[in-house]
Amino acid sequence: MKHIIFNIVIVAGIFSFSAGIYSCTDLNVSEEDSIVLEELGGGSVTGDPTALLSSVYGRLYHIFQEHTRVFCLQEHTSDELIAPTRGTDWGDNGIWRVLHAHSWDATHQYNRETWNEINSQVYNCNQILAFNPSAQEKSETLFLRSWLRYHVIDLWGQLPNREITDGVDVNPIVYNRSDAFDLIEADLLEAIPNLPNGIPGSMRPKATKAAAYALLAKLYLNKAVYKASNPEGPYTFEASDMNKVVEYCDLIRDMGYSLSDNYFDVFSALNNEEIILTTQQNGTPSNRWNMTLHYGQNPSGWNGFTTLSDFYNSFDAADQRIGSPALKDGSEFSGVGRGFQVGPQFKEDGSVLIDNRTQIQLNFTPEVPLLGATTANGIRVIKYHPSDAGEYILLRYGDVHLMKVEAIHRGASNGDASALDLINELRTLRGEDELSTLSDEEILAERGRELYWENWRRSDQIRFGTFSNQWQEKTNEDKYRVLFPIPQQALDSNPNFVQNAGY
Repeated sequence: MKHIIFNIVIVAGIFSFSAGIYSCTDLNVSEEDSIVLEELGGGSVTGDPTALLSSVYGRLYHIFQEHTRVFCLQEHTSDELIAPTRGTDWGDNGIWRVLHAHSWDATHQYNRETWNEINSQVYNCNQILAFNPSAQEKSETLFLRSWLRYHVIDLWGQLPNREITDGVDVNPIVYNRSDAFDLIEADLLEAIPNLPNGIPGSMRPKATKAAAYALLAKLYLNKAVYKASNPEGPYTFEASDMNKVVEYCDLIRDMGYSLSDNYFDVFSALNNEEIILTTQQNGTPSNRWNMTLHYGQNPSGWNGFTTLSDFYNSFDAADQRIGSPALKDGSEFSGVGRGFQVGPQFKEDGSVLIDNRTQIQLNFTPEVPLLGATTANGIRVIKYHPSDAGEYILLRYGDVHLMKVEAIHRGASNGDASALDLINELRTLRGEDELSTLSDEEILAERGRELYWENWRRSDQIRFGTFSNQWQEKTNEDKYRVLFPIPQQALDSNPNFVQNAGY
């Protein structure tokens, strides 16, 4: 008997696996929990779907919480975040500055690494589906594959796919954006019957019907973008698609999900009514405060990312989402406030916090240049507080509520309230005055105020047609940058790719 080990690695990191292949002239191969590879001599690839599914769940934390992955591409390219170079800190050969300036190319490290990591997990989902999972495991896998593929077509507009039975000499097929949309839609609709319903406060790190409904709503809300003949637009939003958005948003509401009275409770460890899907993790999303807090604060941060002054100024002073300064009550971490941190900073006991670089009081200023910033320039953002941070959120009801607002505004006919009434419901809860009229601009602004730094801003700006506008030091108006480039390594390894226009 021969024992052959195939270690298969695709150059661009699109897909990889290591599989044991066994072959023998008189061996009867059982096909249970395995895939027979006749072209490789009748061997089989086997795997444990339960263990692999757990691995895919676990990897979501890194893909969506890590500051160099999806967050990097969705937020650093938007009008609500900037990563200034402070002396030599955060210079990193310009890797952050080009994102703000919209001058990246196909060799950008984090574009490549995000592409590789998401697509490798899509391949792992393909493996799970090939290993005879249970009905619920299959449905969870279909949801996870849809979630990952959604981000692939949102960011890059093309979807590669390698099946587990493909040999190493087979180039992954590549679906265009429109066909990939159809695949994602079909997977979600197939998954729903065997997913648990989802109850507010329970099963949050697991796929549920509520999570599938939320992703379907987001899919249909963006259908005009993903089905457009030109990625740059214009986009035509069909009333039938907007009706589907409302339908799925209402299904989630009818499960008991609702808006939280206290905005920052959403991001705490409280068992609240907003959260639909989170990542599995050990510990809290510390990355979210590390990447913005100053070196001298408690906890000591990396002194990196800030928001833009124009974005901060879009909030009314009474809006609870703007946050609060440090509590100064002497408790651990009370020197760190919630929301936007601007102005003079204090320690936990209320005494002045000294900037260890300048030896004067630390004072976060709204002004922040992209190059040559001081250690104190820029308003810091704390949504997950180190004292009580909860799970890292992927989907929540605040987003669902605003998707319904937008869908009705764009022509849905099955809404049970007006878009204006619904947005005012949220605004009243958050401490803002009610609006008397509603426009595209106000909906986009409200989504920014509710969902800032939650991985949706780039996609929202594209849908509303503002992504090529100028802001801060971003003067580039290239419209083709609504899509990222296919990483150069992926192009080199698979001739089925055609680089996105403009790159």
